[in-house]
Amino acid sequence: MTIRSVASEGFRRALPAVGVSALGGLVAGSVLAGMEAELTAVPGLLALVPAFLAIRGSVYGSLGSRLSTAVHQGLVDPTLAGDRRVRAAVVAALLVGVTSSLFAAVAAAAVLPALGRPVAPLPVLLAVAACSALLAGVVLATTVVSVVVLGFRRGVDPDNLVGPAVTTAGDLFGLVALLVAVRLVLAVLG
Repeated sequence: MTIRSVASEGFRRALPAVGVSALGGLVAGSVLAGMEAELTAVPGLLALVPAFLAIRGSVYGSLGSRLSTAVHQGLVDPTLAGDRRVRAAVVAALLVGVTSSLFAAVAAAAVLPALGRPVAPLPVLLAVAACSALLAGVVLATTVVSVVVLGFRRGVDPDNLVGPAVTTAGDLFGLVALLVAVRLVLAVLG
C-alpha cells in the first residue's frame, strides 16, 4: 500500500462523518445565536460556553476512544451490553463532566468580577453548570456508546466516527442542554 492509497482511504471513510460534524456545528451556532435572552438573564454565561463545550469534547471524546480501543482489543463485547466496565466508564465520564463544569462555573464567578465584568450569583452558575452537564452527559454517553457499537457492527472503524460524532453531538446537545438548564434554573430560582 502506498501512502497515497492509505491517505485516500482514510479521507474517504472520514469525510461523511466530518461533513455531518460541520453541519452540526452550524446548527449549534444557530442555537447559540438564539440564546440572547438567556445570555442576558445569566451574566457570565457566555464566558462558560467555550469551557463547557471543550469539557464535553474532552471527556466524551476520551470515553469514545477508550471504548473503541477496548472493543478492538477484545476487552469488552462489541455490543457493550451489560458490561460493568462500560457502565463504570460512563459513570466516570458523567462525574468528570459535572465536576469540571462546576469548576468552570466557580472559575467564572471568581475571574469575571476581577475583570470588571458582571456575573450571576454563584448558586445560579453552579445550578446551570450541573444541570446542563448532566443533561448533555446522558445524551453524549448514549451517543458515544451507540457510535462505537454501530460502527463496529457495520465494519467501520469506530475511531473514525467517535471524534466527529462527539464534536457534533457535544456542540449541539451541549448548547441545547445549556439552554434548557438556564430556563429550568431561572424558573426554579425565579
